[in-house]
Amino acid sequence: MIELEQTADGSYTLFVPELNEHYHSVKGALTESEHIFINMGMKHQSLLYTANTGNRFTGTGLNAFLNSVRKLNNSKRQVHYTTIERYPVSNDIVHQLAYPEQICPERSNDFYALHNSAWNTDISLTPYFTLHKVEGDFTNYKFQGAFDLIYFDAFAPEKQPEMWSQELFNTLYASLNSGGILTTYCAKGVIRRMLQTAGFTVERLPGPPGGKREILRASK
Repeated sequence: MIELEQTADGSYTLFVPELNEHYHSVKGALTESEHIFINMGMKHQSLLYTANTGNRFTGTGLNAFLNSVRKLNNSKRQVHYTTIERYPVSNDIVHQLAYPEQICPERSNDFYALHNSAWNTDISLTPYFTLHKVEGDFTNYKFQGAFDLIYFDAFAPEKQPEMWSQELFNTLYASLNSGGILTTYCAKGVIRRMLQTAGFTVERLPGPPGGKREILRASK
């Protein structure tokens, strides 16, 4: 049974006892997502099309909401955001996470709309942010079109090894536009080498405050 747990920065994450794994860093769920995916990803380049390929045991919507809030507060570019989720969380858990209350209370309705929107179709949540939710297995997903940014936010390699394969990284590389990037919290040497083998140029960057020492950003 999934459990709610408060992290060091006051934001909440989810814990899966049978995997002994958290959805986000216990050092700070919000701090981690903001640093790795927003600051080192979205803000690193100017985007027209954005994809979230993080396929956790289930998704909390934190990365998508941060992307919408941080991007749209400073830009009127159109963002098309794709998220692939295998086991969506319940509305009860979504409300207990209380992310909008900590991030942007005036946009609370947008956060809950992320979770309540229809699957497998484009939904315009704001004039500049379109969401496309796919309920399915990321490892079997047939990517169509090209992306500019990938948030790779799977469970750790030892917990979810099928998500960290050479074949999958090869597919992700092929799915990116020229100049596109992938960001991930995992900086293990074996992951860095797989990304390089796929064709990426990989940077080791400082991790989030109080969290992991390094993260990876891979560019095409």
